[in-house]
Amino acid sequence: MASGEQLKALLKSHAEGDDDRFFSVAMQVAAHEARRGHGRLAEELRALIDRAKSGVGTRAPVPIGRPRGELANLLEASHPSARLGEMILGDALGQQLRRVIREQRHAGRIVERGLAPRRKLLLTGPPGTGKTLTASVLAGELGFPLLQVRLDGLITKYMGETAAKLRQVFEATMRTRGVYFFDEFDAIGSQRGMANDVGEIRRVLNSFLQMIEQDRSHSLVIAATNNPGILDPALFRRFDDVLHYELPERAQIVRLLRARLSPAAVKRVRWSTLAELAGGLSYAEVARAADEVLKDALIHERPLVREADIRLMLEERQTIAARLSAAKV
Repeated sequence: MASGEQLKALLKSHAEGDDDRFFSVAMQVAAHEARRGHGRLAEELRALIDRAKSGVGTRAPVPIGRPRGELANLLEASHPSARLGEMILGDALGQQLRRVIREQRHAGRIVERGLAPRRKLLLTGPPGTGKTLTASVLAGELGFPLLQVRLDGLITKYMGETAAKLRQVFEATMRTRGVYFFDEFDAIGSQRGMANDVGEIRRVLNSFLQMIEQDRSHSLVIAATNNPGILDPALFRRFDDVLHYELPERAQIVRLLRARLSPAAVKRVRWSTLAELAGGLSYAEVARAADEVLKDALIHERPLVREADIRLMLEERQTIAARLSAAKV
């Protein structure tokens, strides 16, 4: 029978979502029973462990309450249900994400061989191309909670306080397995020595580099930026993988418009022509235009969406995008 310490270790690792530790202790229990001559029980335990390992990542989300104390100002927790099939991706990017998911689902087997699954990811690319959705999809596919780091709570004007809060976030990755998402990462990852750099930001970046290098948790740490060119070069080698996001090509826009509008549209809509009109828009802008079309049809009680309606909303999004681009110059 399992010892008191083993029972405590099993419960603790289960509560923290630490699958690798849980399976390791469970195997120790099976080995202990084998040594005591309980061969059949040991075999049954090993079979149960093998079945449980094959199901890692397909279970319900690891339970986590609302972060308390100081962490309440640093982490925003949610349990996304998004799936990879909901994303429209290029072949290379889709392959990268599927590889991350596969490695996480077989993490126990990988760790047993002295290897490490990919879990530190840097996402780069223009706004609206799917970086934030990726964090939700990975959490949804793996059954992990999504814990978004709140930069407004993390970054302060007091010397040393931001680095101390950053350490609390990394300590949380050890206690609660999840997807920890740093959006707008350039706020803390910009190059040391830039003209507008200040000493505190340099210290924060140095702290992040040290903490992510030393991180041995089983959580995913994901950082996203719209401006990879201003990131410190030392950051890139700290991540297991860098995933680059692009604006959608015509074929991807067609898929997105069809997925959103085809069931509610009239026949013989020229999707390819509409996709050409939407060139240069992000996934988020195309999706927003599609939603506006559906809302307009509901308000005006039109039974079906017309091609002219879709064209009008895409032109409107192009006008808005042009104005925003001009404002940045």
